[in-house]
Amino acid sequence: MEQQTFGFIGVGRMGGLMSARLLNNGHKVVVYDVAEEALAALEKQGAQRAGSAAQVAGKADTVFLSLPNPEIVHRAALQTGGVIEGTRAKRVVDFSTIGPRTASLVAKGLAERNIVYVDAPVSGGIKGAREGTLAVMVSCPKSVYVELEPILKTFGKPFHLGESAGQAQTMKLANNLLAAAAIALTSEAMVMGVKAGLNPKVMLEVLNAGSGRNSASQDKFPKSVLPGTFDFGFATGLSYKDVRLCIDEAEALGVPMVCGAAVRQMLAVTNAMYGADSDFTSICKVVESWAGVEVRG
Repeated sequence: MEQQTFGFIGVGRMGGLMSARLLNNGHKVVVYDVAEEALAALEKQGAQRAGSAAQVAGKADTVFLSLPNPEIVHRAALQTGGVIEGTRAKRVVDFSTIGPRTASLVAKGLAERNIVYVDAPVSGGIKGAREGTLAVMVSCPKSVYVELEPILKTFGKPFHLGESAGQAQTMKLANNLLAAAAIALTSEAMVMGVKAGLNPKVMLEVLNAGSGRNSASQDKFPKSVLPGTFDFGFATGLSYKDVRLCIDEAEALGVPMVCGAAVRQMLAVTNAMYGADSDFTSICKVVESWAGVEVRG
């Protein structure tokens, strides 16, 4: 693939690793973030620093976003000093999870400056970002997708979900609801077993050999709950935000989410007890504290 110049706004835990993949593939990358340490780390790897989102959009045709919430994406894209004030950007590829309504708003705002918005949230966490194995959910005009597909493969496996901004967001919210639900229910099942005298390590072996296996029993519990590290790599505050967006969207569509609402409430409790910066596997700590036992092995 020929060398190109890309912009990247939001180079924190996910964006930093994704920017590094672009650099390692021989591309030039112009980066912007409000965190000085994030910029300094990428500068050492060869990235060029910009002083604003608008500056990034003045130096690259394609600008990637990886930002924590809808408000920050809206500000970085459309407000003073944002991408919309850039002189060069033709496409904005947004890896953030912001919900369909904000995605549609941002797409409409950028279109007024002839900038195409590509809705492209990702799943696969820190490990996927580092190794280039993310699922990249994309909704945009098919011709734009075909053009971007080779560079999107730098980050993982892209899936084209539709032509309209917001469709990929809906897919991402569905995914993240299920990921959080798996932790919440596996926590309850595991705590019940431990309180009844079962060995949690053996419990996981049985679950993963049987019909109860899920992403939490296969991955999150062995890596982050049994060792007691609670460090899988996704913040409770972000998971709570994603599930909240999912329930809001379902209600707007007229789809009842009775079980989803319970998952949202469990995340709200975890957020209150352990803080937004805690790992979302801390849901299990909530259940442990209520039951008076710990799931460790």
